[in-house]
Amino acid sequence: MRMLVLGAGLQGSACAYDLLQRPQVERVTLADLHPRRAAAFLKKKKDKRLVTARLDAKSGPRLRKLMRGHVAVMNALPYYFNYPVAKAAVAMGLHCADLGGNTEIVQKQKTLHAAAQKKRVSIIPDCGLAPGMVNIIAAEGIRRVGDAESVKIFVGGLPQEPEPPLNYQIVYSLEGALDYYTTPSWVLREGRPERVDALSELEDVDFPSPVGTLEAFHTGGGISTMPWAYQGKVRTMEYKTLRYPGHVAIMRPIREMGLLSVEPVKMKGTEIVPRDAFIAAVSPQLTKPNGRDLVALRVEVLGRNGRRVAWQLLDYFDEATGISAMMRTTGYSLAITGVMQVDGRVSSAGVYTPDEAVPFQAYVDELKRRGVEIREVR
Repeated sequence: MRMLVLGAGLQGSACAYDLLQRPQVERVTLADLHPRRAAAFLKKKKDKRLVTARLDAKSGPRLRKLMRGHVAVMNALPYYFNYPVAKAAVAMGLHCADLGGNTEIVQKQKTLHAAAQKKRVSIIPDCGLAPGMVNIIAAEGIRRVGDAESVKIFVGGLPQEPEPPLNYQIVYSLEGALDYYTTPSWVLREGRPERVDALSELEDVDFPSPVGTLEAFHTGGGISTMPWAYQGKVRTMEYKTLRYPGHVAIMRPIREMGLLSVEPVKMKGTEIVPRDAFIAAVSPQLTKPNGRDLVALRVEVLGRNGRRVAWQLLDYFDEATGISAMMRTTGYSLAITGVMQVDGRVSSAGVYTPDEAVPFQAYVDELKRRGVEIREVR
């Protein structure tokens, strides 16, 4: 089993690390424009099965050449590479999984379905935490209640030791997080897909100590194509991000004043992008090299017959390996999906989202083996 991982950032490094825990994996090729940026925990492993390669993902011929000799590609590059990587994987006859992050691109990837079936390969976008893990759990909840009335999903990556004013630290791309804060969220209301404003409809969600009460609000992208897949079948479906209380009260005015805009403005005769300036200004304060993170997750599904099922996850920074909770829940999820594609547990060729293709119990069991435990709660 020879696996190709694209992107040597935190999630790609975590994916490669997890693959190397499996004896059936003969080789892991980790490719990036700057492959030396791989995470320290991966460099310390010094496994001869790990090979690094320099790749400019914008070069289609170089990408296809690199794919030769591998059975699957796990794509942890920025979301705008997801379609060309999936298209190249189909052309080369490789299974492909990625972290998703953009619903329109997922819908474009769906156009590769017939070609993927012809090549007998599986293409699965959205294989991280959210979208990804939450979609698989939500789909299982819908199956269990039979006729679902509502699906509510809450997820957040948080610092274990919050510091004011934002009580937040960067656990993945800050640019990506700000995209979610400014992009309307797709939900189901009365069985129909609708868009709601990001950072809206604030509510409290309680978790066990020491996490306690968190605030939840709409953000874009978390459930990907599920509002269309369950249109007319589920009355209410929504995804909300979790943060410590008070976060939205600061971020909403920042957004409304235009500081997160991507439209250039002139400053002293020079054009600048407000969001770029904001990221440059706050990143040093939100980057915590020694910070310890956690991931909080809850999925609740209510049936029209009154039956309710729910799952919860609290995962923490791994002190033994130095791998963050966000990497464990996102990078490991990508690796698990890729292996399932190769070993046949994802059996259908074509383009499917995780809620359509990934077997719930096998997936949950794989996570539990890594200490990432999704628990059913009352």
